[in-house]
Amino acid sequence: MAAGFFAILDDIAALMDDVAVATKIATQKTAGILGDDLAVNAEKATGFLSSREIPVLWAITKGSFINKLIIVPIALLLSAFFPAAIKVILILGGVYLAYEGVEKIIEYLFHRTKEGHEVIEEAIEDDSAAEKAKIKSAVATDFILSIEIVIIALGSVAEKTLTTQIATVVAVALLATIGVYGIVALIVRMDDAGYKLIKHANNKGFLSMLGSLLVKSLPIIIRILAVVGTIALILVAGGIFAHNIEYFHHLYPTIPAIIKETVLGILVGLLAVIIMASAKKVFPFLKK
Repeated sequence: MAAGFFAILDDIAALMDDVAVATKIATQKTAGILGDDLAVNAEKATGFLSSREIPVLWAITKGSFINKLIIVPIALLLSAFFPAAIKVILILGGVYLAYEGVEKIIEYLFHRTKEGHEVIEEAIEDDSAAEKAKIKSAVATDFILSIEIVIIALGSVAEKTLTTQIATVVAVALLATIGVYGIVALIVRMDDAGYKLIKHANNKGFLSMLGSLLVKSLPIIIRILAVVGTIALILVAGGIFAHNIEYFHHLYPTIPAIIKETVLGILVGLLAVIIMASAKKVFPFLKK
């Protein structure tokens, strides 16, 4: 009886060791996507009143957990019974990311100055709907990036047993969510930490200087993240097209991957923006 118990413990230990090694490898392979995920979601989680930053971030984090709960079991089932569907889902997700990235660029380049009454209407709308809209957009983007993370993690353990696959993918999904949104939380609260340091040091000495640096750095970091997040959307989308569409994968092989992926992301994003703009004219309810 005792021997059987210790044999079970030995099997569990061996499984955990396999999972730990597989998780490390999978995390390394998804590091680039995790960096993109951080940049995109940090940009989306900022721009609110200080009192609303953590509630908004928590809402996005809960949405991210729900995304993983949906994606992980479906990815495992599709991998086992219908692997071709995974590639289709990835490509559709890439189109969405490319669309969102290019739309941001177009909005920045051709942003129309608003009339006074439009600004007032937007201010009213911000109080009631803008926060929910930004949370919804962040969760939708997280969903696409989560698919990419889960699929890459799953591919890195494709030769392992089903138990190891499940444990590894779940571990990577949890690490991705906790790690990314934990760092985002630290970023968005930099200014509050800075003000507390300044107050604690009575506006004197090294702590006060450090606090001032944190306060002054936050707007710069947010602007950088806005740019990096937009670039990340396009690069991730282009990478999806280059790696999952055979024609694009072999197209101009001598061109550096980052250039090819950027061009692919922008071109597909432009096409998606044109199609969506045309659809909004034909079907006005899409504007809402």
